[in-house]
Amino acid sequence: MIEIFQHFEKYIKLSDTLKSELADRIVPIVFKKGELVHNADAICKNGYFIQKGLLRTYFFKDGKEITEYFSAENEWVNSPRSFMQQKKDIYYIDALEHTDCFCLNVKDLGFLFDNFPEMERYARLSMGTVFGHYLERITSMRFATAKEKYQHFCETYNDIYHRLPLGMVSSYLGIAQETLSRIRAEK
Repeated sequence: MIEIFQHFEKYIKLSDTLKSELADRIVPIVFKKGELVHNADAICKNGYFIQKGLLRTYFFKDGKEITEYFSAENEWVNSPRSFMQQKKDIYYIDALEHTDCFCLNVKDLGFLFDNFPEMERYARLSMGTVFGHYLERITSMRFATAKEKYQHFCETYNDIYHRLPLGMVSSYLGIAQETLSRIRAEK
């Protein structure tokens, strides 16, 4: 539990009361490599904070898996629209490695927001980083060459890109696996 408290404390001060409420609501969970964490056929009711491991968020288009993003240590993951609106959407989440997480239910998060204003501040501050990442990705996808996309990917996912299967990386970048192999061979 110390790891997740340290994460929150990067953004807000945790009172003893808030720590107690968090400890009562956050539960550890383990996903085995290859396990489906979230199915698009269900409403996403949980957010997961990754202690150790690697998760991937993806969807299907024309029968093919399209990787949307990767999440690793010290990051939250859920199916954002489904989690916030409590409606089904298109995203699946699976475990690319054995993954240890802390799980927080959406109703518990709502309780924390309602009773601890600092939690709303945490959400605003931590989401700023996520939105920045998305804006960079959109710009990269729209205006960059395949080589530039890969360079941006390596910078963005510096700590984990070596842990990712090539096919998932090419799907994330929106380029053919053969093109990605050629770009990597040039380095």
